[in-house]
Amino acid sequence: MSAPVEIREHRMGLDLDDFIRVQYDIFRNDPAYVPPLELELRDRLTPGKNPLFEHAEGTLFTAWRNGKIVGRCSAQIDREHLRVHQDETGFFGFLDTIDDAAVAHRLLESAESWLRARGMKRVRGPFSLTINEESGVLIDGFEHPPVIMMPHSTRYQAGLIESYGFEKVQDLYAWKYVVEAPPPRAAKAHADMMALPEVRFRSVDKSRMRAEVDTLVEIFNDAWSENWGFVPATESEVAKMASDFKLLLDPDLAFFAEVEGREVGMVVCIPNLNEAAHDLNGKLLPFGWAKLLYRLKVQGTSSARLILLGLRREMRAKKRYGALSTAMYAELAYRGMKKPQYKWAELSWTLEDNRPINLGIKAMRAKVYKTYRVYEKAL
Repeated sequence: MSAPVEIREHRMGLDLDDFIRVQYDIFRNDPAYVPPLELELRDRLTPGKNPLFEHAEGTLFTAWRNGKIVGRCSAQIDREHLRVHQDETGFFGFLDTIDDAAVAHRLLESAESWLRARGMKRVRGPFSLTINEESGVLIDGFEHPPVIMMPHSTRYQAGLIESYGFEKVQDLYAWKYVVEAPPPRAAKAHADMMALPEVRFRSVDKSRMRAEVDTLVEIFNDAWSENWGFVPATESEVAKMASDFKLLLDPDLAFFAEVEGREVGMVVCIPNLNEAAHDLNGKLLPFGWAKLLYRLKVQGTSSARLILLGLRREMRAKKRYGALSTAMYAELAYRGMKKPQYKWAELSWTLEDNRPINLGIKAMRAKVYKTYRVYEKAL
């Protein structure tokens, strides 16, 4: 008979060491795993450093057996989500465990109890910490390393979630795109849009990053507003995004679509930080900083992640600009071809039921190479 599982609770921003280190045990024998940079993860879990906590609260749990740490999980409530959706739903995330149902169940039970005590009627996840961060548990594509700001999972984790009574609510697709000339239909769409005198593509200007990010988020909050689970970005989150993008963004891969001088669409594709950090084991000291900067700024990464591509909703009904979305994909392909270090990009993530977007990506010859699943359960 197995020894009992002990659950310990950790306060956000304070007692983080055990919560962070458990990942190294869980994924020790997984050659695809790339640990997130610990400095970034600590900031993300610390109120005052992560603006999410201006409208959210959460807690952390670790599981122990015979004095050894064997799993972790978070529980969190986002008041912005509750304001938008009015659904009394809280979230769990960061669920990483050994292959043991008792461990996973005790962690999920702890998350549920914490959420139930705060009036939640439903739990959804995993989100680490929100739908705008790492979303879902990997169910297909385990052999591929995670790209920047995307999760990785063991092959058994989804099954352990399901064994506790959670049911699928949504699948999320990650697409792999090999950099090449766009297919004829996309090339024609690009040529047609470029022939319109009022249409142009403009690179993001890093010298005025805050203003540029304000516009990016304005388009995001409009274009994604009808998507499942959407939560708008707040003012503080926009400021944090501007700071992060200034360090990471390749302006050749981030641009606006303008019509008559007004930004109506945007594309944000960022270098794959995980490729540059794959052997740092999450550590930036003592020499990790130098390696990371060299690989990003001098050597360059061979991969990138397309994290945002969207049009204002008003543009979708204008027949004259019906090919603009496809032209934006083609523009990104042309820009990628001009930077020979980039060989491929992940386009992620998309909702399984977002047929127009998925058809557009498929038309660019991209293929689904990973699937993530989000679960839900009544409390």
